[in-house]
Amino acid sequence: LFVDSQIVKWNVEAAIKSFKGDKNAKVVLDRIDVHYQPGHGFTSMGETKESDGRYFISDNKFSKDRFLPVGPLHAETAQLIDISGDKMKLVADHSVYSEPHDSIIVRRDIIKTRQIYNLDDYPHAVKDAKESGVFRNGKKVTVKLTSQAPAFSLREFKVKKGDEVTIILTNLDKVEDLTHAMAIPKYDINFIVNPQETQSVTFVADKPGVYWCYCTNFCHALH
Repeated sequence: LFVDSQIVKWNVEAAIKSFKGDKNAKVVLDRIDVHYQPGHGFTSMGETKESDGRYFISDNKFSKDRFLPVGPLHAETAQLIDISGDKMKLVADHSVYSEPHDSIIVRRDIIKTRQIYNLDDYPHAVKDAKESGVFRNGKKVTVKLTSQAPAFSLREFKVKKGDEVTIILTNLDKVEDLTHAMAIPKYDINFIVNPQETQSVTFVADKPGVYWCYCTNFCHALH
């Protein structure tokens, strides 16, 4: 099936009969082409005890000429197939990152998403921009700041070479999908902070100089 680039629907009972010698048993019920060379497949609710046999996702390994070549690493393909009827039907088809290896399909009613975090869940949350600042304890420095579109609560902060610096950032926005971030490229730092969430990073400031700290997630016209 990998070489044929197909997904095949077959009858288990008929396969058992065929194995026992029944040459009239119809093992294969249907075939559908995929693009191309399926490596991993997953059914809806298939990793639970409530597998429903409704959908199958084919994670395919080679896109060949399906997408524009954007470099040596090409986009691959994932295809969602309706397997509930006598004939399988392709219902969705989209590009995925190379070597699609694992997928899961679950019913939407069992997904309980959180759009905005609870500030009280974070013991180090900076709940007010007035709490921002640079706090030193010997060589350990804690930088507390907040983000609220379109700015950080501190325009700049200074530390000394050799300091162990911990940046604690709290996103004070209460609008869902208003995610902020903190990036310091020269220190390979980049993390996101969702609405009402607190995140932190610790690093050693071992390179003297002036470094931009900026948000990588667009939040506002004056971002």
